[in-house]
Amino acid sequence: MKNNNKYVLIMAGGSGTRFWPISTSSMPKQFLDILGIGKTLLQQTTERFLDICPKKNIYIITNKNYKNLVEEQLPFLKEKQIILEPERRNTAPCIAYGCFKIHSLNKNAQVCVSPSDHYITDNINFIKTINRAFFIANKENLITIGVSPTRADTGYGYIKYIKSNKEDVYNVSHFTEKPNKKKAQEFLSSGEYLWNAGIFIWNTQSILKEFKTYEKNIYNLFKKNESKLNTKEENIFLEKNFKKCPNISIDYAIMEKSKNVKVVLSSFNWTDLGTWGSLYNTLEKDNNGNAIITDKLLSYNSKNNIIMSSKKIVVIEGLEDYIVVENNEAILICRKKNEQQIKEIVKDIIN
Repeated sequence: MKNNNKYVLIMAGGSGTRFWPISTSSMPKQFLDILGIGKTLLQQTTERFLDICPKKNIYIITNKNYKNLVEEQLPFLKEKQIILEPERRNTAPCIAYGCFKIHSLNKNAQVCVSPSDHYITDNINFIKTINRAFFIANKENLITIGVSPTRADTGYGYIKYIKSNKEDVYNVSHFTEKPNKKKAQEFLSSGEYLWNAGIFIWNTQSILKEFKTYEKNIYNLFKKNESKLNTKEENIFLEKNFKKCPNISIDYAIMEKSKNVKVVLSSFNWTDLGTWGSLYNTLEKDNNGNAIITDKLLSYNSKNNIIMSSKKIVVIEGLEDYIVVENNEAILICRKKNEQQIKEIVKDIIN
């Protein structure tokens, strides 16, 4: 029998601009089947937790504009399990809102906070790792999941850890968010760093205590209005007040400041599908290192590219290390090494 005190809060409100042009503000990547396996990233993420906590304890927190998408893709959810943000204010307000809401329902709740856009193939070891983290989490510990790095990736955050007597649980020295290539290589060579998977496990009591200590503005906003959560007054309160929350990530707001953070080493294969490059690393390649997501490609003297097309025939010649993506609305041609600029390019298009 599953533990009724275990909950999962899946964050699915991002705009996914780094996956433009297939990911748009009206249909971001978490609601797409970008891997071509017949399930969206959100559906895959949700299914992974069905063996960890009761179905009734799975909550999706997303932007209010995506309510219908969540309902369509996860029809088993009740309306109360879809938490709607009136606007994007980064992950700290998002997590505070979700944890306050769950805490008001169950003061003994333990919550696993997970992004909706990870690619994890080993569900058995994923379940094992998350249950291990739930076991270690208590009234003080904030648990984050760390992944042994396999390359000097500049798109991930890093955790420097302090070795302990336990083989899979370490104290955290500090976090570093998306280092440059030189630093990432130093981290990889040192053997003292893990990738930050952005998956967190804690008791609601402990995380709310940390918000009270380090982010009083967010804490006080929800604490003063806690009685309105899970009532008809909740949406009215949010529409008027959510914009008052600082736009800050949970890493900067809490994790980098707290003295109670421990990292559990993952035992599963993990990829954060945050960019075209991360998708390239996940997909199978042809003999020239090209990752191809189309049946209509003619390639000549080209290698190490990722090519996606919906309908059109794509012909490439002499390309190396490029992203080539086509859909009905746009064509993207970008060097893989410059993929972090795509988010800024989208801003130029919108403006």
